[in-house]
Amino acid sequence: MSRIIVLMLMISTYALASEAEHAGTDIVQRTVNFLIFAGLIWYLVAEPVKNYFTSRSQAIADDLKRVQDKLNESITLKKEALAKISEAEKFATELAEISKKENKNINDKIMTQCDADLEAVAKQHVALMEFEQRNMVRGVVEEILKETLGKASESFDKEAMANVLLKKVA
Repeated sequence: MSRIIVLMLMISTYALASEAEHAGTDIVQRTVNFLIFAGLIWYLVAEPVKNYFTSRSQAIADDLKRVQDKLNESITLKKEALAKISEAEKFATELAEISKKENKNINDKIMTQCDADLEAVAKQHVALMEFEQRNMVRGVVEEILKETLGKASESFDKEAMANVLLKKVA
């Protein structure tokens, strides 16, 4: 139906656009021609222009929605990251406290072990000193006996033996 109207308008445009030999102004014909031309342009261009601007508006709206979704996602990720950071800080604080306690416990154990080792070394030293004293006494006694037995004198009595012992001990 609209094609028929367009065809009639085109024919009428041709008919009205012919030059007439009259001397009057042709303002009415020109106005009609302009209106027909504008109508044709409107008929041919209006729908694609409307579609273009509608699709462009929709594309902009979709882009805006995508950007808004990304912004919301970024905000959510930021909140999650901040929560993880606070958890990590709490964990670090707890870990520092636990490590200090463990350090103190280990230090106490080491100090206890060192004290026990020092006591054992002191006991070993005392035992070693006693052992060396006994060896020294044994050596002195052996030396005195050798010296005493080395003197083949029969006149050696208890008093002389005591004097030899006293000399060696002193």
